[in-house]
Amino acid sequence: MKLNELLKGLTVLAATADMDTDITDVCYDSRQTAEGGLFVAIAGAETDGHRFIPMAREKGAACVVCQHAPDGDIPYVVVEDSRRALAVIACNWFDHPSREMTMIGVTGTSGKTTSTYLIKSILEQKAGAKVGLIGTIQNMIGSEVLHTERTTPESFELQKLFRRMSDAGCTHVVMEVSSHALTLDRVYGVRFAVGIFTNLSQDHLDFHHTMEAYCDAKAILFDRCDVGVYNADDPWHTRLLQNAKCPRLFSYGIHAAGADLKAKSVQLHPGSVAFDAEADTEWAHVRVGIPAQFTVYNTLDAMACCWNLGVPLAECADALARNHGVKGRMEIIPTPGKDYTILNDYSHKPDALENVLESVNGFAKGRTVVLFGCGGDRDKTKRPVMGGIAARLADFVIVTSDNPRTEEPQAIIDDILAGMRDTDTPYVAIPDRVEAIHYAMDHAQSGDVIILAGKGHEDYQEINHVHYPMDERVIVADYLKKQG
Repeated sequence: MKLNELLKGLTVLAATADMDTDITDVCYDSRQTAEGGLFVAIAGAETDGHRFIPMAREKGAACVVCQHAPDGDIPYVVVEDSRRALAVIACNWFDHPSREMTMIGVTGTSGKTTSTYLIKSILEQKAGAKVGLIGTIQNMIGSEVLHTERTTPESFELQKLFRRMSDAGCTHVVMEVSSHALTLDRVYGVRFAVGIFTNLSQDHLDFHHTMEAYCDAKAILFDRCDVGVYNADDPWHTRLLQNAKCPRLFSYGIHAAGADLKAKSVQLHPGSVAFDAEADTEWAHVRVGIPAQFTVYNTLDAMACCWNLGVPLAECADALARNHGVKGRMEIIPTPGKDYTILNDYSHKPDALENVLESVNGFAKGRTVVLFGCGGDRDKTKRPVMGGIAARLADFVIVTSDNPRTEEPQAIIDDILAGMRDTDTPYVAIPDRVEAIHYAMDHAQSGDVIILAGKGHEDYQEINHVHYPMDERVIVADYLKKQG
């Protein structure tokens, strides 16, 4: 592809490169530079790609896109923002595949994963769609499963994945859109038919620093969609919508009086939730096999999305009744022969933990027991907050590790326990997560619901940059066998 074709849509501030140069490849990692390729130098949080322009030149780069003129004789193109330029170049390189499919983006602190799977299920069952999915657990092309490293891939990998999806016959793509992805322009150049806001609570303040900045990052999605679907019960929706540029807004909620889609007569059961959904003149009774109060919100935003894409509420409800849940989201781990229940949930944020505990308190016949930790090298301020939530809402708390990364597990546990000092709730601290799970099972009482919180779909424990195998389903199953 000619360089001038790759740069279409970008403002060039300065250039020495021949715009008719044939470009053989595009990369932003100098180690992967190919002969005749285009290297995009990105200034990242940890390192500046401009430092590696000489390496890219040595490897045969034909040109570099950068934010300031480099030393040496390599042909260059200077742009204002090379990260955004990478997104535009990626769209051009892969011939704008997102324009060939109906794009759906879901953002918010919690509920993104469940919502995307529910939407995928409805569209496949009721709209005859082949749906690509991009998210935390995995990426999917229809039923084909692809490994994922992050919630939203870098822009070049994202466009490459879109091209693969379109070529495979996908008609729709539903994806989790993280606040990092919006801030760092990973989805720049993508127009969403529907953008969804689930909720906002404390998370990623190590990156955004304030809740206001975090909300504003989420709000970017509502500048790039045709229909903005939002949770009217979440207090942050007011700020989110202040400067929204989407042509149509559509709200959902349980309590908000003027919500366009509303849940009424909500019932929480040990294995499901049920409610009546009303939108305009339509009504449907809904039952979903994910036992939690927040499932109602995830279900509402999925129904709101599909309703705006032409699927009637009754059809949405029928598809949802056939859905069997999402891995690591209020997932029941089998405990045959035992009179207690173990739930696995990805609740690693304050609001998620609070929602899970409140939901379990609504149906547990015995104690609500929660086992959780907090990730290392992440927002430390949420640790005592989560400790306080656990102590307030659980009957027994087991504090343990959850991806300590480069931090000492005990130091993280101490931060959590600081939020539990003024409580009478009994607790133990066991740094080894496997040992902690065994402890929970050994001390379970009849009717207890034990929540293994934080890991969810993950099947590893990250310690000092190494991923060690750790699947809580396997841990429980193996220990039950050992117990006989």
